[in-house]
Amino acid sequence: MTIQSILLVGCGRMGGAMLAGWRERSLAASIAVDPAPEAEQNAGADLRVVANASAIPESFSPAAVVLAVKPQNAAETLPLHARYAGRAVFLSIMAGRTITGMQALLGPSAAIVRAMPNTPAAVRQGVTVACPGTGVTPAQRDLCDALLQAIGKVAWVTDEALLDPVTAVSGSGPAYVFLLAELMEQEAIRQGLPADLARLLARQTVAGSGTLLATSAEESTALRVAVTSPGGTTKAALDVLMAPDAWPALMEKAIAAATIRSRELAG
Repeated sequence: MTIQSILLVGCGRMGGAMLAGWRERSLAASIAVDPAPEAEQNAGADLRVVANASAIPESFSPAAVVLAVKPQNAAETLPLHARYAGRAVFLSIMAGRTITGMQALLGPSAAIVRAMPNTPAAVRQGVTVACPGTGVTPAQRDLCDALLQAIGKVAWVTDEALLDPVTAVSGSGPAYVFLLAELMEQEAIRQGLPADLARLLARQTVAGSGTLLATSAEESTALRVAVTSPGGTTKAALDVLMAPDAWPALMEKAIAAATIRSRELAG
């Protein structure tokens, strides 16, 4: 099924990942707005790239306006696209920016879906949680669902407040996993392994474990226990990592901090 015409505002890492996913599903003639010179590399028969909103042809009528700019730039960017309120659905992937706050910038008639994807979208393995605002029609929700399904799995909630902890868990979560791989690699080198072997072991262990977790019907706890022989090496490591002041406490603090920051970004 062809993806309807889109106005993509911001063609950075996440915007570019979404664009790649849409193109795999056949994208109708669309426009991206991004002043960065490298954004022009995304241009093609299905996409015109312009540096600013004033360069968008008056005749262009997108089905959706995807807001993929930094949340700190919302106040200056969103009003430039307010003319599409009442005509297109706005799909925002800006962390922290609330539907009410965006409507104040776009106008009360703006139909807005707020969503939080994550960076595995780049390999179509992302997970996104989305929340529809007042006035979003079933057809507009279906369109947003199709746009997000192109980059991975999608879940919907009706309580917008849940998107703050979602941001902390899945939005920021890939960085936690990358940090784990980074630290495993560093410590492997300190234990005497060659750097290339250390990198292979750390990355493939994290990637393979993620695939096993994604495809297994067992709980993550059961998978962990299955690797942990009594009195073995894994048990010795987990005694350190699962100490009350280690991973359990640190993960609690980390997710709480990210949740608070997401709420602060609402402005």
